[in-house]
Amino acid sequence: MTNSLIIVCILTMIIHTAETLSYSVRLAGVRLNKIAIALSLTGIIVLISRTANLVQAPLTAKFVDYAKDHDSFPLLNYLKIIMLASSLGTLIAIAIFPTFVGLFERVISRLEIEGSIPKLLTSVTIGQLKNTRKYIRKPKLSLYYFRYLGIPKRFIVMNIFVTAFYTVGVLSSLYAAHLVPEFSTTASQASGLINGMATILLTVFIDPQLGIITHKATENREYRSQLGKIYVVLMGSRFLGTLLGQLMLVPAAGFISMLVKLL
Repeated sequence: MTNSLIIVCILTMIIHTAETLSYSVRLAGVRLNKIAIALSLTGIIVLISRTANLVQAPLTAKFVDYAKDHDSFPLLNYLKIIMLASSLGTLIAIAIFPTFVGLFERVISRLEIEGSIPKLLTSVTIGQLKNTRKYIRKPKLSLYYFRYLGIPKRFIVMNIFVTAFYTVGVLSSLYAAHLVPEFSTTASQASGLINGMATILLTVFIDPQLGIITHKATENREYRSQLGKIYVVLMGSRFLGTLLGQLMLVPAAGFISMLVKLL
């Protein structure tokens, strides 16, 4: 089981790193004033995230099956370690954010010339890959510079809770399947009960506000210079959300267990 846990943690880190790096695509698009092209590239990030999730989800479910026949198996500890991997993946994204902004600026410019992703990929040379080293940037974090960015506090708090819901959704349903083995199939399919709340919050509160922030940056040069710092704050709130998920895991599993018994 240890090897499976390592694989699941790596895949979880990939998922959260890829999703968090979507901010770097947006920032690159704003800097080049090519936000539409930038948003089209987020499909690649979604593809990476979902591909990793296709492998991660059944491997995680395997832990629940194993726990059925082994009472001493520390399932809850395994799930919490997986959630720590999501936090680590978010931190990795924050660390490489400046580097990937530069890389995506180059990718967006090349995509405009080539006209499609397949042509872009086939045009890449070994020399170009070696030159990516010049885009490496160290993250510069200073709380002093984040004090007056004008981001509504409720927006940051909401982003924390949305991330927490998404982080805990599937894992809480799997743990609920362990808590109520007689309804294990129903519980394991009930992640939508948690993710549904996150989707509503994301659609109603997060996406529109993020769109407004990005639009302001495309029209205001002074605001554009602050956009990178704003995205770092939002990525920081995502990190806090993954930590909050640790506290929500057991209550969310209990909530799902209660609901599946009533269905």
